[in-house]
Formats: sequence, C-alpha cells, structure tokens
Amino acid sequence: MKRRVSSLLAEWYARGHRDLPWRRTSDPYRIWVSEIMLQQTRAAAVIPYYHRFLERFPTVEALASASEPEVLSLWSGLGYYSRARNLLGAARQIAARGAFPRQYDELRELAGVGDYTAAAVASIAFGEPRAVLDGNVLRVVSRMENDAGDIRSPKTRERFRAVAESWLDPKQPGAFNQALMELGATVCLPRRPLCIECPLRRQCQALQRGTVDQLPVKLGAIQPERIEAVLLLVRRGHRILLRQRPATERRMPGFWDLPAPEHLRGIRPGAAIGQFRHTITHHHYTFTVKAARAPKRLPTGALFRWLAPREASDIPLSTTAKKALRLAGLL
Repeated sequence: MKRRVSSLLAEWYARGHRDLPWRRTSDPYRIWVSEIMLQQTRAAAVIPYYHRFLERFPTVEALASASEPEVLSLWSGLGYYSRARNLLGAARQIAARGAFPRQYDELRELAGVGDYTAAAVASIAFGEPRAVLDGNVLRVVSRMENDAGDIRSPKTRERFRAVAESWLDPKQPGAFNQALMELGATVCLPRRPLCIECPLRRQCQALQRGTVDQLPVKLGAIQPERIEAVLLLVRRGHRILLRQRPATERRMPGFWDLPAPEHLRGIRPGAAIGQFRHTITHHHYTFTVKAARAPKRLPTGALFRWLAPREASDIPLSTTAKKALRLAGLL
C-alpha cells in the first residue's frame, strides 16, 4: 500500500494541478519565501504579495540588506507579521554564512523555520527525503488511516509524520510533498471532500468506514472572542494622524495605525463614519471609525505622525488603518 500511495499521488499530480508561481522554480530562496508566506494563509491571497516581494527583493542578499520598516511595508495586509521579521532575520543569517543552507538540520537553525518549512525547502529545492506535515497533510493521513487521534497532540502528529514518511518517494520527495499538500488543498477538503475525485479513495479507510466527515479530530479548539473597538480619524487639512505601535505592544509592533480614544486623553470622538470587521486568529473585532478634532498637543513619549493618505505605501500601515481609510474614502 505504501508504494501504491506514492505512485497514485504522482500519477494524479502529473495529470494536472494548480499553476502556482513558486512551483515554477527550483530556487531555494523563492521556495522558502513562498513557504513562509503560505503559513496560515491561502495560496490565492499569497500570490500578489509573493510577486511584489520578489520584485523588490529578488535575492536573499537584497532582502538581508533591507530595513525592517521596508519589509513590513511590503508585508502589510498579509498578517502574522512575526513571519516577516523572522524572514528578514533569517536572510541576514544566510548572508552572513555566505550560502543558502541545503540540509534540513541547517534550515532548522534559521529564524522562524520550523519542522514543516525546513522539510518543504529541503525536499523541494534540494531533494532531501523529508515528508512535510501541514494541516492538509494531517487531514489526509487522518482519513487514510481512519485515525481519530487529536491532531493538536504531539504524539498524534509524530504518528502521522511517520505515516507520511512511509509513503514518501525518496527519489522524488519534493514532487511527492507537493502532491500530498495539493490533494489536501483541493480534494480532501475539511468540509464536503471530493472523495469521488480522490486518487487514494480505494486506500482510504475512513471512506470505507463512513467516517470521513468526522476526521480529523481537533480537541480543545479556542472559542472565538468578539471585541468592539473605536478608531479615531483625526484630520488636519489633507493629513491624518497616525500612531506607531511601540515595541512593547504584542500585536504588530512598529506598524502605524489610527489612534484609539485611550491614546489621546481628553479628546472627544465625534460622529461615526462607519464600521468594519477584522479577524485576527480567534479574535473577531468590530471597529467603529469616528471623526475627531485635532488635539492642541500630542502626548509625549509616543510616536505620532501627520501623513497624507497617498504616502501610506511608504510606511508599514496596519490593515485596520487601511480599512478605516478606505471606509472614509481616503485610500
């Protein structure tokens, strides 16, 4: 069965798959950038960021010489900004060593590179026989094995990794990993999987036992938290007031955002301009944007800036600020 899984996947993948830009290259730098961007982000959302990022930073040396605000500005809107900071830090590590690491263990030493990313880059770019284990692969393995283990459990994940390793084609590990991830992303879907189209349907134990819709099992899922917040649109002529998040703030330090009432003591919010929703992991925000008059004095000890909306592309502007400015017709 193990060899059969590998050959069936290879045949299925060879017949056609999504034409994604990072699949047209063997450059480890470009593969690595794509894998970091794809963490917890859909491929369709990543594509435009991938093209813009590589146009500005075509090599790891170009990225290593960039400033953090420059990198964050290009990353703005993609979310999970620690990825961008780690990418920059890792690029500087690679530049310092003089060559891109070629082996899994060396890749694991880079900032922000975990087991999955190291296995993906090592197998796709360098042909090292390492199976990847992302959410798509976990789902496929769970159903193929009819295994109801909690995929949040380290023991379950190691067991599933061993299964994926047993399927791996050591002669074409990169193609195998991409095929397995593609199967999970396009056929073995979380809801309404396309089992009739699956090349592994005859080998799938969950399909045979009628448990596909019950797998994978994820215990202890975090319940969503709903939060209401206010952002202030403070204008002075054609400029708006922005506040930079300090390094002490957990969420998006270094990014520029509209101030909240608590940032401008004594200010009286005016009429509501509108509302928008914004989700960060399990936090579901409803932001109300309100107009406010410019204060006579800005607080000391914090970094504020008056900025024309057209200058927003020059700084790392938060997604919430962009949404608020679009709501006000300023962006």
